[in-house]
Amino acid sequence: MPKLRGEAFWRETLRSAHYVVAPMVDQSELAWRLLSRRHGAQLCYTPMLHAQVFLRDANYRRENLYGEACPEDRPLIVQFCANDPEVFVQAALLAQDYCDAIDLNLGCPQMIAKRGHYGAFLQEEWDLLQRMILLANEKLSVPITCKIRVFPDIDKTVKYAQMLEKAGCQLLTVHGRTKEQKGPLAGVASWEHIQAVRKAVNIPVFANGNIQCLSDVEECIRKTGVHGVMSAEGNLHNPALFEGRNPLVWEMAEEYLEIVQKYPCPLSYVRAHLFKLWHHTLQVYQQLREELAKVKTLEGIVDVNRELKLRCQEEIANQKEGEKPKEGLPFFHWICQPYIRPGPKERCKENGASGTEKGVRGKRSLEEEEDGNSDHLSKNKQKKKLRNPNKSFDPSLKPKYAKCDQCGNPKGNKCVFNMCRGCCKKRAFKETADCPGHGLLFKTKYEKSLSWQHSQRGIQSPEMSQRGEAEVGEPVVLKEAGES
Repeated sequence: MPKLRGEAFWRETLRSAHYVVAPMVDQSELAWRLLSRRHGAQLCYTPMLHAQVFLRDANYRRENLYGEACPEDRPLIVQFCANDPEVFVQAALLAQDYCDAIDLNLGCPQMIAKRGHYGAFLQEEWDLLQRMILLANEKLSVPITCKIRVFPDIDKTVKYAQMLEKAGCQLLTVHGRTKEQKGPLAGVASWEHIQAVRKAVNIPVFANGNIQCLSDVEECIRKTGVHGVMSAEGNLHNPALFEGRNPLVWEMAEEYLEIVQKYPCPLSYVRAHLFKLWHHTLQVYQQLREELAKVKTLEGIVDVNRELKLRCQEEIANQKEGEKPKEGLPFFHWICQPYIRPGPKERCKENGASGTEKGVRGKRSLEEEEDGNSDHLSKNKQKKKLRNPNKSFDPSLKPKYAKCDQCGNPKGNKCVFNMCRGCCKKRAFKETADCPGHGLLFKTKYEKSLSWQHSQRGIQSPEMSQRGEAEVGEPVVLKEAGES
């Protein structure tokens, strides 16, 4: 049966999905997808998977896609990041039987994507993207889709989308922000860009950006004419967003934790979800925030969740008539609701800065140097500083490592070849040599193997033993029985 394309694919395979849960690293795992589907989501994406790791690591495949079969988790699109056509397609071939489409991530704006050369940092390499999509469209039994960010210029964004469509993309998700718009500098997504793309292509288009509640979804579809709307942070703070409800936080948290019992996932994922769900409440109960950060078991997380519920119920019982939510929230903190990310000026004010351009501090760029001043450290580095007050992040104090003779990576201190482990392994294997520094014993194992083979020949028969001796010493003439 030929694979469906464009509108037919969206209508029949994706069941005309309008409400879509975004691919989110370590956050759109199976348990969360099932919770979202129970509360209105019609289509989900897996977290972004690294194509090269997926191709080489069976455990990675099992943990992220090959786990327990779950018929309710469909339709499902598997998203990969990649920058090599062959690697991308080979990984997709391993995944295609477990999903309804394969998505190429061209929207990730984070530093890890810049270092790995994927996501939004491929958006200028149109020849490479054409080759990747053409090959995937030719080889895969399921459609290929793409998720992109926009260029500042609308015309260039439209040409970009048309190029992807021509190469074989069957559905396009457009995040209405540029790759520079992230973190506190995110700003408002441009629905104008999304509308222009929707009018210019003949394939289904999903919109992403500015979605905090169901009315935003409806307005976005009306203004842009897209087929569906994708939510990421809005969904994380309120999994019932697509139902148009704002439930009690503990209802969603308890339901999610029950699903996790059946479909386990790493504890870090669970903790992150609870931090999002309870975001506003944890600003009130800071001690419980610390407990949630430190707890080491799922049972411990359940206990913290229960305590948060009790605190909120006690607060509700003592609530005065006519009392309104604090901190400018639309609802009381124990109700699922959007989190509006502060802009750079607001963040500067929170940090005691003046709010001028000099005071604006977004996420630190890759090239920017760190100093030891904890006031200017990221949150993760501040946590490390708390655990180890003597720790310094000054790059000038970091030890300088000797480089591998072959590739430039840090070499092993005790490597006999002066190489990193990867290069050392290749050379030791090729030359049947040992490198105790890296724990590589190809020569020793080969000699043991020869010794074992000789001993086995001796056990099998005296005749075989004599032949074995003949191989290593003087020729032995075997005599017939009865010969003197």
